[in-house]
Amino acid sequence: MGAHLKVLSIVGARPQFVKLAPVAKGLTEAGHEHIIVHTGQHYDERMSGIFFADLSIPAPDIHLGVGSGTHGVQTGAMLASLDAVLDEHRPDWVLVYGDTNSTLAGAVSAVKLHLRVAHLEAGLRSFNRAMPEEINRILTDHAADLLLAPTQVALGHLTREGLADRAVVVGDVMTDVCYVVRDAVVAAGQVNPGEFLVATIHRAENTDDPARLASIILALQELPLPVRLLAHPRLIARCHEFGVELDRGSLQSSEPMAYPEIVAAVLGSRGVVTDSGGLQKEAFLLGRTCTTLRRETEWVETLADDWNVLNADLINLAESVTRSTPTEPRATPYGDGHAADLVVKTLSEWH
Repeated sequence: MGAHLKVLSIVGARPQFVKLAPVAKGLTEAGHEHIIVHTGQHYDERMSGIFFADLSIPAPDIHLGVGSGTHGVQTGAMLASLDAVLDEHRPDWVLVYGDTNSTLAGAVSAVKLHLRVAHLEAGLRSFNRAMPEEINRILTDHAADLLLAPTQVALGHLTREGLADRAVVVGDVMTDVCYVVRDAVVAAGQVNPGEFLVATIHRAENTDDPARLASIILALQELPLPVRLLAHPRLIARCHEFGVELDRGSLQSSEPMAYPEIVAAVLGSRGVVTDSGGLQKEAFLLGRTCTTLRRETEWVETLADDWNVLNADLINLAESVTRSTPTEPRATPYGDGHAADLVVKTLSEWH
């Protein structure tokens, strides 16, 4: 397997902890030292002991305790804290995940200290520079030493930006997690099939404009199937602020679910309606149709055979969400569920 490595992971938001799970397992099984730093970017009550136990996520070794704030304040506070942590541990690799402020802060801090940076989920592009995530991922990719791309499409983006010589396609670690959890919830009898939709709405472009938010919520309330909306705190805050009532018509809101509950819900559902990148991909991996209330998607592979359709204008939404499940076999653009092993192997080979 090569040399013993010291890898330091920097994570700060719930989805990053989920991505961390298979990577942490792979590093430990390969005998490498792994240090987990939690920036505290998203304070989430639901990231409890149960959340970590559900997905076998190791608890963080270091908490920076950086709270919320503007992008500049938050990223700056992380940088101020990370320098000392990275200088103390001097890992062989600093591993950053996805596209949050924690990702960018980790990359900038590490590269300034001449530590090698690997970016997991490199090469995703929405080509919408109004999204803070887009800026974070572009800057991180250009700073990093090793770009762990989830798909051939992501590799294509990196190649066009002149970064192909440090990019490797490893597959998507969320596929690893999704398949393990899918098998577990099915085996435990936790899937209850029904004629309902699973929904999430949280992106700024859909929640910050009162008219846009009201039109989305009304469209969901008028759908011909029950809609289980997993209500993100941002959505609830905006609905209160703008006087939009959620629970009417077909729409029934609930708190966000733990990942295994989401997988069980999607498996039991008729389909998904969302603006979340993660849920688009989970619907695809779990064989459920998705309707995405955005003009673009980072996960263009899900658009094949209309597994996912983009519907930012809410036109014929009822027809979209009730469309038939495609009969063609799904391709496997996100790998076979063993991406984390390839991540660990690549870190070792590139050391």
